[in-house]
Amino acid sequence: MNMDKPLRRVAIFALLLFFGLMAQVNYVQGSQAEALRTDDNNARQYADVFNSPRGQITAGGQVLAKSDLTGKDNPKYGRSYKDGLIYSPATGFFNGGASKVEMAYNSLLGGKDKRITQQRWFDSFIGKKAEGANVELALNPKAQALAYSRLKGSTSRRAGAAVIDIETGAIVVLASFPSFDPNEVAPQTGLKGGKRLEELENKPGVIKPLIDNAMSQTFPPGSTFKTVTAAIAMEQMNLTSGSTVNTGALVLPESNRPLPNSHDTGQCAGQAPLRGAFAESCNTTFAKLAMDMGIERLNQGASKFGFNKRVEVEPDLFAAESDVPVSIKNAQGETVETGQDGTARSGIGQENVRSTPLQMAMVASAVANDGKIMKPYLVQKVRAQDQSELYNADPVQFSQAIKQDTADQLADMMRAVVTEGTAKNLAQFNIAGKTGTAEQGPGNPNARWFAGFAPMDKPKYAFAVVTEGAGSGGEAAGPVAGAIMQAVLRK
Repeated sequence: MNMDKPLRRVAIFALLLFFGLMAQVNYVQGSQAEALRTDDNNARQYADVFNSPRGQITAGGQVLAKSDLTGKDNPKYGRSYKDGLIYSPATGFFNGGASKVEMAYNSLLGGKDKRITQQRWFDSFIGKKAEGANVELALNPKAQALAYSRLKGSTSRRAGAAVIDIETGAIVVLASFPSFDPNEVAPQTGLKGGKRLEELENKPGVIKPLIDNAMSQTFPPGSTFKTVTAAIAMEQMNLTSGSTVNTGALVLPESNRPLPNSHDTGQCAGQAPLRGAFAESCNTTFAKLAMDMGIERLNQGASKFGFNKRVEVEPDLFAAESDVPVSIKNAQGETVETGQDGTARSGIGQENVRSTPLQMAMVASAVANDGKIMKPYLVQKVRAQDQSELYNADPVQFSQAIKQDTADQLADMMRAVVTEGTAKNLAQFNIAGKTGTAEQGPGNPNARWFAGFAPMDKPKYAFAVVTEGAGSGGEAAGPVAGAIMQAVLRK
């Protein structure tokens, strides 16, 4: 029996509608699922964020952050952190909002990144949630734990340390004191955690536990910055480590006040080779070199090392900007140029020069690595739950800060600091570097620094340590740096 023409047309049209509907459902639930889920108008994304587990954050085989069932409907999953005080400068926190690696890799940890959803489109089609990926950090757990312990024991105020692999840029230590425990603000803590986070964010004074002192806080670098001043002078004024430089008294031209050395004997008695002035950290030498070059050239030369810009460590995760200002805004909002006196003080890492430990570690890495700086990074690998690799860090050169010959001479000068200069007390640690003791104004403790590389003869890592308190960098920060590097090299 033949179907009449009108009925046949209706049946064909209905069949086409069915296929069209199936195609639309497949398109929406498959290829468009991610866009719809993350659309600002979709309120469910905020309710669902705690209903599935995030991926783990690990380092050296240790699980640093993981999700746990809470036994509640909301949040269904909490977040727990191992040794949160030690690792939070790298992991950050997650409570719906996030910081550090939890923020930078949020979409991968939460299972919403296209690298996961496009591979698992059929799971999305049948309503199965994509599982978050696991993020592996480049940190050395033993060295990280020791760094936190030594920083904590060095001061009652602030301290930070950064260590990077000079050949890859991998950050193997990123430690800070004071720190915070992300368990206190995790999802399962509810309103109590939100209140605690607000307390940490609004903590008065200079001690800000949420702002780590390794890559997110800047300090006056003091004499460690003489490494930068020396490098620029060697390249722009045709100096070598053997060039004779003035090391005696210097009167600043604008204020007519003397700029003192820590001592007026030895290499700082009048004239010396640049190597000797560096080893004994003669202030007058590097202040005079800075004035001879001018603040513009000091600023531009420092930029090659990473100063005067925000260095991106991971996607949307930037280190605080380290600066060598040509001018600043005063309290009245007026632009004030850096004069001759200010330029002299800038040359020795004072005035308005500011740096993070990570930035000074980058400076040291240029010295240890033929003048090259590799882009610093925290995340080594990301794997999906089926162990497929979604990301693997690819070393990228950040800059060629100085020539190889300049770097070789500076490396010898840094060795001289330990063998015959201001850090002879550190000979046992097999490290080379530069001491620094920066004044921070009346009533404030010194910023005590040591920045350099290890091992002394065949460097693999560059580091910087800052700790606040009385005394000098060689006495306070140097032994901390030495102990950290022993742990890094021990592996």
